[in-house]
This record gives sequence, structure tokens and C-alpha cells, in this order.
Amino acid sequence: MKQLRRPLTIAALSALAFLGVQATPASAAEGDPVVSRGITIPTFYNPPTTLPSANGTLIRSEPLKLGLRLPGLNGPLPGTATRLMYKSTDSNGQPVAVTGAYIEPSARWTGSGPRPLVVLAPGTLGQGDQCAASLALENPLALNLTEGTVSVGYENLATYRLLAKGIAVAVTDYVGLGATDRLHTYVNRVDGGHAVLDAVRATRALAGTSVTASSPVGLYGYSQGGGATASAAELQPTYAPEITLAGAYSGAPPADLVKVLPGIDGSALAAAAGWTVNGLAQSVPALQPIIDTYINDVGRAALADVATRCVGDGIFAHGFTKTKSWTKQGISLGDVIAREPVVKAAVDAQRLGRLKPATPVRVATGVADDTVPHRQARQLAVDWCARGANVTYEPIFLPNLGDKIVLTNHFLPLIEDQGSAISWLTDRLAGKRVVSNCWRVPLML
Repeated sequence: MKQLRRPLTIAALSALAFLGVQATPASAAEGDPVVSRGITIPTFYNPPTTLPSANGTLIRSEPLKLGLRLPGLNGPLPGTATRLMYKSTDSNGQPVAVTGAYIEPSARWTGSGPRPLVVLAPGTLGQGDQCAASLALENPLALNLTEGTVSVGYENLATYRLLAKGIAVAVTDYVGLGATDRLHTYVNRVDGGHAVLDAVRATRALAGTSVTASSPVGLYGYSQGGGATASAAELQPTYAPEITLAGAYSGAPPADLVKVLPGIDGSALAAAAGWTVNGLAQSVPALQPIIDTYINDVGRAALADVATRCVGDGIFAHGFTKTKSWTKQGISLGDVIAREPVVKAAVDAQRLGRLKPATPVRVATGVADDTVPHRQARQLAVDWCARGANVTYEPIFLPNLGDKIVLTNHFLPLIEDQGSAISWLTDRLAGKRVVSNCWRVPLML
């Protein structure tokens, strides 16, 4: 179970006890290793008790050995990696440590101007610390069959494709994924957006890189990552006005959780419903009494179980589960949201599309995606267009290959669109102008 190493409120401790998460007193040694499902998390990921005040401050760094690399004339391919821990601010305005990685590419940037930087916001990886994207760069496939966990670094493909173009890449682990002091606040709009933007600040503070304050900055993300980059694009004008974004790619964003939850309920990725509840309980402890009212023993066991699982073993352990089996009333989590105004307000607070990005944005979604439903992702583009944003909207046409299977209707558009998304973002980093296609969005699916 995840061990927590920072002072917690009584409400937070009660919430985590409910979820079956073991809380370690704040006096526990920061150097003690945390073991999540049989995988030891490096002590690097244990945040210090006291955090710096400025967002994006680099707390610590160390060399990171990439799991996939080749020798090259200008150094190892695709580049040289550094593990990062930096300070951010969560949705409650509290300081939080976030981990991640930076990769200095071996390839030369052939565009004009200084080498650009892209922050990659990973798609859904899970809620156990062993699932963190920075750890997956080191171990692209991490298994512990005894404890039943598997972490697959599928986002490494996009990272390496960006590096091959000479683009520097920073990868964020988000709040509480990797860092061992709290649960990962899955799909929390503010936490995700802040973690992405503060990764830019932390990278700029890292010594010995080719990234400068004048380096163009882009954002790349799909699924959970698409939500995080969308949020970062919306929050940048107020949270990080000193960062000028060249462009942001938001693929299959979970922009409206009220509409996303029915999509994941009963799907192969049903564990994500549990990650969402766990994340909300972490961020909004006032929800805990309401959760207690609805969740039954099966649901409590499931929420505790998914809190330490990765996406791979989450699919095997909880795939196609219907959340009505988790409630005393035999109703779905979507029905709970509809019944409870406090829960509805907490979920509604995660809604994207209410703020205007100051940078060009590209929204792409598979028209057959029923896990992160296509129409709510398209609505994000519509909402941004209505606010006057520079939007490129791209529907991805692939056949329906099986309802709620995830690996077909949701994952295949990631692969299908990845090259186009990276090309679009590379053009923005190179200073090429893009014209919004908002005028066509009403005519497109």
C-alpha cells in the first residue's frame, strides 16, 4: 500500500483509511523506500518535508538511464535523461512535489531559433507509484507477477519521436504519481495543468541543457494527458504568464467527467472510475461522508485495490466491472453524481472549455471512441471556438472495433493520429502560422 510521508489533516487520514491506504506518520524517515505491489520506488521519489515557495522550483535531480537507447555519434540515442522533482501547487492552493524527467536530445534541431521544448503529459498509467512515466522511461516494461502489477511505458513512443526531431522533452508524472506522499489526483484539472506548466519552469532551471528562456514551448498529451494539456493551455495566462506557448495538442481529452464516467463504467478501463473517486477523495475530503453513504464493501475493496494498480493490471483485475456493483443502492457512480449536489459540483469543477487558451490548440478525437466519448471531446473544441481561441479540430475516422474495449476505439486513434499531432506541434515550434478551422467544426462530426 502507498505510504504517506507528509503531515495530513484528520479528514485526509480518515479518507485514506477508508480507501485502505496505509498512512505513515510525518516523522518517518524521508529515506525509507516505498514498495508498491512488490516494486521498490527509488527514494528519490520521497518528497522532502519542507517545499520551496516558488512554483516550478527544482527540488532535486539525478541522472536517469533510459531503458531503450543506442550509441550515436553525438552521444547516446535518443538522448541523455535526467530525473526531476519540482514544486507545484495543487487545486487546494497547497504546495506539492511533482516528479518527472527531462531528456536532452542527441538529434539536432533543424528549425529556426533555439531548440524547442515539449512537455509531454502522459495518458492514463494508473494510480500506483510504480506506474509513473519517469519510471517507465527507465523500465519500459515493469512486472511483478506475485503482486499482480504491470507497467507499460507506451508514451515512450511519442517521447522518442519528438526527440528524433531534435525537440527537448520534459515528462511530468503529475501530482501523487511517483511522488510517494499522496494518492495520484487522477484527472484533476488544476493539478494536471499546474504540473505541466511547472515542468517548463523546472526544466528551465536545470543546468547543462540546451533549453533557454527563449526556447519555444509546446504541450503534447492524449487521453488523461490531453486533459492535462488542455487545462495547462487554459490556465497558462493566469498561472504562468511568463511562459509563452507555441501550441498545445489535446488528444481525446476527458473534458466533461459527467459524460466520461458512463463511458468507462463497464469498459475494459473500469478501474479508471475508481481512480477518479480516489482522486476526488484526496482533493476534496468533504466528499468522504457522501462516499461512505454509497460505497459498499465490494466498492471499498475495489477502491483500495486500484489505488496501487497500473493501467495494465487494472484492466485484468477490474475490466468490464459495472460500478453499480460498488454501491449499497445498486446504482452507478454516474447516478451518485446526479443525486448528490456536492459531488456534482466537485466533478463539474473539472470541466474544461470554460477558459480561453492563449495559444493555438489542436483537438483530435476518434469518432468511434466510446471510452472517452468523442462528442464531449468535440464539445471542448466547440467551446474553445466560441471563446475565440485558435482551434484546429480533427476527427479521427476509424471503424468501431468493439464497444468499451479501450485498446481499439480509444487507443488506436492515439497511434493513428500521433504522427500528424507531432507534425502539427513541430510546425508551431518552428514558428509556422496556423489558421483556425473553427468555421468548419459545426460541419464536422
